[in-house]
Amino acid sequence: MKNILVTGGAGMIGSNLVKRLVGLGHEVKVVDNLWRGKLEYLYDDQGTPVIDLEKSFFKRDLIKPGMCDNLLDEIDYVYHLADVVAGIDYVFSNQGSVFNHNILINTNVITSIRKHPVKGFIYVGTACSFPAHLQSGVEARPLKEEDQYPASPESAYGWSKLMGEYEALLMEKEANIPTSVLVLHNVYGAPCDYGKEKSQVIPSLIRKAIFAPENPFVVWGSGAQGRAFVHVDDVVDALILAKDKGLGQGTIQIGPDICISIREIAETIISISGKDVEIQYDISRPEGDRGRCADYSKAKKILGWEPRIDLRNGLERLYSWIDGKIKGK
Repeated sequence: MKNILVTGGAGMIGSNLVKRLVGLGHEVKVVDNLWRGKLEYLYDDQGTPVIDLEKSFFKRDLIKPGMCDNLLDEIDYVYHLADVVAGIDYVFSNQGSVFNHNILINTNVITSIRKHPVKGFIYVGTACSFPAHLQSGVEARPLKEEDQYPASPESAYGWSKLMGEYEALLMEKEANIPTSVLVLHNVYGAPCDYGKEKSQVIPSLIRKAIFAPENPFVVWGSGAQGRAFVHVDDVVDALILAKDKGLGQGTIQIGPDICISIREIAETIISISGKDVEIQYDISRPEGDRGRCADYSKAKKILGWEPRIDLRNGLERLYSWIDGKIKGK
């Protein structure tokens, strides 16, 4: 049994990780400001919290210094997932604040850990940190970890997460705290935010399909842009393996080596809905990077990881979850 702190532990990835860690017998603390995360995500299928919410959950804003200082006593490992992220419209409409807040979150957490060393630190990065010119479309070659530099992310979000990686690895070198950096591609799954303001592409499209054809089914951009989508269960597998095998191994990508266009995702979601829906494309809306996928050979070699959840199956599961939430099932 280990004592583990998960920042952002009430979010989509974090809550699934917390449940897995608790299931493995670990003692887990969670810190989250609940901007996107929800306490209900930390409940099991029977409606029981998986951690003691009074003793082990801490609602704190990590953009303020020292918020982790008194949480690290007797902590063995820290998973740092907390950040400011949302759908493409939010990210590109709030680049200054997204960059500033993520820089503060990362540096405050890392500063606390420098003062209260732990046995291992797992930092969660993003594929948005890769240079924009290497994310040229669905046919772009799979990205390798060394492609991150020379750095040229498209978004402030990508820059902020890359700076977090850099600071985490500086801490490992200077403070001798074993660190693993997992660079995640586009994660989807339940529970998640499917609202209009903050939802990312897959839950957003599922919400639109549920309300179609009464409301138009509009895809932002041409639909030709693509991503490497990875199910949250696969990501949690990687996070668990990172603690056991990834510390001291540098940056490791987590994602499939296939890029799927947003057009194909939209068509698959419509197929799952069973509806006769016309897809409209709004090319006045931002698309983000044109397309990327992962050469996950390092993850396979070091962690023994590879994706296992079929995309259609994952989409069906998420469609059912969002449909149930919207219809109050």
